[in-house]
Amino acid sequence: MSNYFPGVDIVDVARIKKSIENYKEKFLNKIFSKDEQYYCFSKSNPYIHFSGKFAAKEAIMKSILSSDDVKLIRFLDISIINDNNGIPKVGIKKLPEADIKISISHTENQAIAFAVYDKKT
Repeated sequence: MSNYFPGVDIVDVARIKKSIENYKEKFLNKIFSKDEQYYCFSKSNPYIHFSGKFAAKEAIMKSILSSDDVKLIRFLDISIINDNNGIPKVGIKKLPEADIKISISHTENQAIAFAVYDKKT
């Protein structure tokens, strides 16, 4: 039997861009792993990719926290790495066996993510 816990988040790209420009490494290193930073900075417009990963992490946090599996989860506990086809894969330090599916989409102005945590019971 499975229980599904969804989460969704949307962010303005301009807000994430401003945070990166104002706080630089302090912001980046608090939210994103080095691999995530490398991936986003390799793109022609890194801010939309940072925004997508930020929204994804927020959506993942919402889905996990609603399951009551953990009471506290931080941005750096979540890793979102894209495979060779560009599909985002989720890793959670506090829940290494967690089955979480994520969908991320963005425009030049906004990024949205939808996560589903499939809690096996």
